[in-house]
Amino acid sequence: MTKLALVLLLFSLSMPMQLVQSTNDEPKEVDKWIQKLHHGEEKVSRLHFYFHDTVSGKNPSAVEVAEASMTKKSPTLFGLINIFDDPLTEGPESTSKLVGRAQGLYGSAGQQELGLLLAMNLFFTTGKFNGSGLTILGRNAVFHSIREMPIIGGTGAFRLARGFVQAKTHFLNLTSGDAIVEYHVVAMHY
Repeated sequence: MTKLALVLLLFSLSMPMQLVQSTNDEPKEVDKWIQKLHHGEEKVSRLHFYFHDTVSGKNPSAVEVAEASMTKKSPTLFGLINIFDDPLTEGPESTSKLVGRAQGLYGSAGQQELGLLLAMNLFFTTGKFNGSGLTILGRNAVFHSIREMPIIGGTGAFRLARGFVQAKTHFLNLTSGDAIVEYHVVAMHY
């Protein structure tokens, strides 16, 4: 067992378990939202932005956190795990307006083809979705022209979100690994 796993286990054992959730503890805002949900109409929001994943240089936005003993020998880097905090911008230029952050991790999960397992939160910092987020979990076959991954949830304006994202590589430096990816999002929410 790793040190981190042991610390997390000990921490979880020290926390009191609550077997029944009390509805008296819900914030009034959530109560109001739930009441409106019964009469609410589902909305569809379409978003478009660029994801800047920088693994090189002095200030990378994505860093390697683990690898398997065979990763360096694998043509797909099988077992490599990176964690990231990438900027999301309106346009593909790094100087374009910042609209949010993508935070999460990706791991090389394919042995025959480079396919990443992507777990990502898209957190928006401007516009009508400021403070809201979407959660993505899926397979990202990075060398396919268009990759589709599911939206599995959301926060704020995106509570109970579902839908999908389509990712298309706008720029990839094969030497450094830096990439700019165009995202089209279709989110259904209340």
